[in-house]
Amino acid sequence: MLQPLTTTHNLIDRTYQQILQAIADGTLAPSQRIRQAELADSLGVSRQPVSHALHLLKRQGLVEEAGRQGLRVIPLDPLRVKQLYQVREAIDGLAARLAAQTVATQITAGRSSNAETDALQRQLADGMQFTAATPIPILVRADTDFHRAVYRLSANPAIEEITAPWWPHLMRSMATVLREPNYATRVWHHEHAEILHHILAGDPARAETAARAHAATAARLTDEQLQPQAA
Repeated sequence: MLQPLTTTHNLIDRTYQQILQAIADGTLAPSQRIRQAELADSLGVSRQPVSHALHLLKRQGLVEEAGRQGLRVIPLDPLRVKQLYQVREAIDGLAARLAAQTVATQITAGRSSNAETDALQRQLADGMQFTAATPIPILVRADTDFHRAVYRLSANPAIEEITAPWWPHLMRSMATVLREPNYATRVWHHEHAEILHHILAGDPARAETAARAHAATAARLTDEQLQPQAA
């Protein structure tokens, strides 16, 4: 959600991060018109940092000119989303495999857990408490945080570095499918739970299979949601 910001030396960056998050989690929806004055009022800043932030977001392909209406959030492109999910399936599978290998090494060394595995278990426990009434932005952020935690556990920082630019685009698509009744419950109670189970068991092959299957299912359901919008 958009929160008021205080004036600091990094105000432009903080304004950018707030608007980016709002676009990513669906608070600012695809095709929604952007009114700079309203954004500035919501954030408690002048129009200048908002203007700078929107310029950066245009370069990222998240907002665009909309004629006399000014700017708008770029609509989701089903083909682009499909392409991103193809890449995500491969990377998530790799991350889960490496995470399980990391855990297997720890088990061999006599260590059953660490900060990363403890954090993942807490995230899973929190995710299992979500209901149909949980706001979509919270669901999107929690889902994203889970996968990024797996990336960190993989012990390969290149994974987070490579995926960082396209997560905002994927988060926007996630917001569409997480609106489906009971999907969030299925994700946390079954798909995320299975991925984490195999990671904590130190089973690289099964962890990779579960992660790839989860990404493939998300891709299919997202495509089903977006195709009618594109028609």
